[in-house]
Amino acid sequence: MTKQSIKILWIILLNLLVLCQHSLAQSEEEINEDECTFNDMKLYGKIQFVDSFPDLTVQVVESFPDLKVKIVDSFPDDCGEWQIVDSFPDIKVKIVESFADIKIKFVESFPGIP
Repeated sequence: MTKQSIKILWIILLNLLVLCQHSLAQSEEEINEDECTFNDMKLYGKIQFVDSFPDLTVQVVESFPDLKVKIVDSFPDDCGEWQIVDSFPDIKVKIVESFADIKIKFVESFPGIP
């Protein structure tokens, strides 16, 4: 291979790398604030905490949460209201220390997307 062909190959590889990063950035999962969903999964309702095969992974934080969560005893109909159940959940959630889908903060009032 000549130096010219190696240079062209590097340019092609760099362009492919940039294109891959751009397409990955566009496909990132985000919270839909209007519908209170993440990846078309509602962020309220009956929640079951699990250790494996979760629908959603969360990291509990004290600052800069994606969602403020209030634990309720019944009618978890508003954004950020979670009723903890042992069976027939709307969402299965696993609490993790890092690489979570979303970050949550448990609150006593004003749940929802900050």
